[in-house]
Amino acid sequence: MFSGNNSNRRARVTIDTLVGQNTRIEGDVHFSGGLHVDGCVKGNLDGDRDAPSQLSLSEHGRIEGEVWVTDIELDGTVIGDVHAAGRLELGTHARIDGSVYYNVLQMAGGAAVNGKLVHQPAAEQSVRPALLGHAEESLESA
Repeated sequence: MFSGNNSNRRARVTIDTLVGQNTRIEGDVHFSGGLHVDGCVKGNLDGDRDAPSQLSLSEHGRIEGEVWVTDIELDGTVIGDVHAAGRLELGTHARIDGSVYYNVLQMAGGAAVNGKLVHQPAAEQSVRPALLGHAEESLESA
């Protein structure tokens, strides 16, 4: 998606789902594999918790919600926190209005983040809120 030396880049996940430029989704999106967004998603994006997931957001794409994905390539706009357990690449048109939690970060000139940049090695990645809610339910029933 972005120019530069890609020799160290890991194997890519195949894009299984496409949100077209003229498409608008309202509600949370849970997916496995790869998701490419050219349109608008108003809701949280949650990649599969048991397998690597990949999100690519084109410069025309927009996400209004929290993002939890293994590997992310952003060149569009995200209004919400971004959590990348693996690699996060921000292109020249990337705009994030929220905090960014990453393991590996690559940021092109022109990209903008209005929030905190928090390095979290994979071993220290925080538990997702949905998992916390499930754990609380388990404790209550015990």
